[in-house]
Amino acid sequence: MPRLRSPESSTLFSGPCTFVFAASVGGALPTDLEHPEVAFIGRSNVGKSSLINALTGRKTLARASKTPGRTQSVLFFNLGDRLTLVDLPGYGHAEAPLAARRDWKELMRVYLTQRPELRRVFLLIDSRRGLQDSDHVLLRILTRAGVSVQPVLTKSDACKPAELAARREETQTALRPYAIARPEVLATSTRPGGASAGIPDVRTAILEACGLVDHQSKHETDVSHGGDEEPSPQK
Repeated sequence: MPRLRSPESSTLFSGPCTFVFAASVGGALPTDLEHPEVAFIGRSNVGKSSLINALTGRKTLARASKTPGRTQSVLFFNLGDRLTLVDLPGYGHAEAPLAARRDWKELMRVYLTQRPELRRVFLLIDSRRGLQDSDHVLLRILTRAGVSVQPVLTKSDACKPAELAARREETQTALRPYAIARPEVLATSTRPGGASAGIPDVRTAILEACGLVDHQSKHETDVSHGGDEEPSPQK
């Protein structure tokens, strides 16, 4: 597959992005998607839908809900016929029924450990709270599966710069035992004027994971007209 270079790389995230499939509990995963995949996962209410919308310059591609644990399917989105963005159910929501939590866990386990198209998992971590026990459970599953992980702090606008720097360093230290974790912890905000917007960095990491961009062009992935749009509210 040819690597994207400017200006093609700069327009990918502002181009077409469409919903293509939803895999529910007990159903099969799609077998006819031919593009590399990156998946987004994190605890309930971590801001996952808001981040996906901000990455693609849209407001409602991924539905943000005020009800934690609302997403109960693995959602697949085709980005410009070059790669697939995958929205995984949130975890760690204690109010969800036990049976439902068991089913979601199994659905995610199957996807994360048996998906050859999966290139990297973007683990979203609330910058106000840091890594939780449930995040470490997921990291152990991904370690056994040998899946690369990109840590991403969300809602960074809720932290003062010194607090965010400390959280970043704390997260890097906690992730060192996991060989699958990328060394750099990205920080994002989907609110205007946040402490660290970070959206171009996540876009670059996605393209690198899928083999679509060279390091020489890593700073060329922000959209030409979408990067300054007002993003959707945080989930």
